[in-house]
Amino acid sequence: MNWKIKPNRLTNGMTIGVISPASRPLDETIYYRGIEYLKQLGYDVIASTHVLDKRGYLAGHDEDRAEDLNAMFRNPEIGAIICSRGGYGTPRLIDKIDFDAIQNNPKIFVGYSDLTAVSLAIWQQTGLVTFSGPMVAVEMGRGIDPFTETSFWTTVTSPDPVGLLANPDSSPVRVIKPGKAEGRLLGGCLSLINVLAGTPYFPDFDGAILIIEDIDEEPYRVDRYLAQLKLAGVFEKIAGIVLGQFIDCDPKDPEKPSLELDQIFLDYFENLNIPIIANFAYGHGAIKHTIPIGIHAILDTEQGGLILAENAVRGIIS
Repeated sequence: MNWKIKPNRLTNGMTIGVISPASRPLDETIYYRGIEYLKQLGYDVIASTHVLDKRGYLAGHDEDRAEDLNAMFRNPEIGAIICSRGGYGTPRLIDKIDFDAIQNNPKIFVGYSDLTAVSLAIWQQTGLVTFSGPMVAVEMGRGIDPFTETSFWTTVTSPDPVGLLANPDSSPVRVIKPGKAEGRLLGGCLSLINVLAGTPYFPDFDGAILIIEDIDEEPYRVDRYLAQLKLAGVFEKIAGIVLGQFIDCDPKDPEKPSLELDQIFLDYFENLNIPIIANFAYGHGAIKHTIPIGIHAILDTEQGGLILAENAVRGIIS
């Protein structure tokens, strides 16, 4: 990927599209509260045709979810697309995405967790910067944390670089390996990064800063995911690592032997001569930064950690 496309920044009065590329909202009341949250901020909202469809753990059929995504990118009235939630389902529709439409109609795309696979595929195929950030039927509908809210709206509305992404004072970043590196920021939910390995949608991590997080994965599964990235040569290419929140990633059966998560990270990273930080405010928790996937970032342990060195959105061109 030798190019980069930035979407126009979000401004008051623009229209936001809401889609469910993976699972449907767990609670429709929370979903509608999220819609109302956006409207109260001054945005028009259009929900996709199949946003509340249900087919097992999926928000309807793969073709319908893919068409909802494609239609939102093709629609010139839509300024940004925010997913309702994650869950599971995006790996099933990646080969149905109209990447030409995305490249020709770049706009803000927001989602984390299962949406990691879509965001990285979009980056690899089109060079569009996307956003790993809060979703309609999750944070926005439940009552978004002020830290998370500020990070999100600053990132998608300001045409200036955000700069240092500082953690809350009560939860400082931990330095695993000191140093400084810079490169494009790539990653997301660890288990969804791995889904793309060996496919045309797997990003080129050469010189990148890798950011990873996950939820509800036992240590041996995190170990497995890291082993796959190592065998894929990712750790030989990257310039730095940011470890976000790994929530409920503890052994489920105390009677079975297990490694601690920190020991697993040490096993894979101790011989890497690159800067590494942990406990970064990013992931499935309520308090988190919004991460623009693909922009130039600096990881500097002496300057506080992760720095977004360029703007993630463009000023509106009249």
